[in-house]
Amino acid sequence: MDKLDVNSESSFAEVKNLITHARAKAVKVINSQLIDLYWEIGKYISEKCNNSNWGSSVVKSLASYLKEKEPNSKGFSSQNLWRMKKFYEFYHPNKKLSPLVREIG
Repeated sequence: MDKLDVNSESSFAEVKNLITHARAKAVKVINSQLIDLYWEIGKYISEKCNNSNWGSSVVKSLASYLKEKEPNSKGFSSQNLWRMKKFYEFYHPNKKLSPLVREIG
């Protein structure tokens, strides 16, 4: 590779910084969306447990269903689904904290 002059190197560094910044923003958006997804799944399971007699066998069946229908998705074991329910139930009663938890980046 040819030697870069000082101006080219600083210009190239600016482009590299743009890439780095965009990647960091993308990760933050993805994390935020995942937290929102976990919240919604936890809410769904919580409501089903309270209103439809869902229990551990139904949640285990849900985990198996998700594994079959979404084979490339990870993190939806029955244990993780119960954690999502607990996450929702722990934070949703606090009206001030609830929206902030869902924005964790």
